[in-house]
Amino acid sequence: MADLLGTIKDLCVRGKRVELIAEVKRALAEGIEAKTIMTDALIPAMAVVGEKYSSGEYFLPHMMLGARAMSEAMASLASELAKGTYERKAKAVVGTVAGDFHDIGKNIVKLMLEGGGYEVVDLGVDVSPEAFVAAVEKESPRFVMMSALITLTMDSMRRTIETLKAAGVRDRVLIGIGGAPVTQKFADEIGADFYSQDAYGCVEKCNQLLH
Repeated sequence: MADLLGTIKDLCVRGKRVELIAEVKRALAEGIEAKTIMTDALIPAMAVVGEKYSSGEYFLPHMMLGARAMSEAMASLASELAKGTYERKAKAVVGTVAGDFHDIGKNIVKLMLEGGGYEVVDLGVDVSPEAFVAAVEKESPRFVMMSALITLTMDSMRRTIETLKAAGVRDRVLIGIGGAPVTQKFADEIGADFYSQDAYGCVEKCNQLLH
């Protein structure tokens, strides 16, 4: 079993989607539980991908390949996981803020969060402050993640936090922000709970805040 889980982990790290899905199906057929495949192979694989990205060994395309492979593998396990008692760490709402239509960074964060054991509600791009409020009220997430790729839309993050406060739901969630023009200084200025410069760091900070 260990050898097969090691193979699954390695294929995920290398972003080999077709081979990965085949090995995941083989593992299930051999009686390895979906939860074991996820916790002992796929999640550790995404940690390796994140570490390689942070160290400069991997670049954005490598991270995306790993994240997509992980996402497809998780999709193939979904029905089996639903039968068990597996519970995700927490729920997160993610979205690119109003006026911004870039989604690559948000999508990577989503995949990395899912790979890290989180349930993710993706609101898409050009998400209004009111839509974030509605999602918090409907989904009751632990985290709200906002992304912006252009400087002009960063103020939408500020307006979203203000709208969450006005709606009386700000204190229900932990707010994380990120994107190329975003900084820790800006996060402090608008009252966000944390900032991360990459998807791997985002997952790490979520884990820290949960504990």
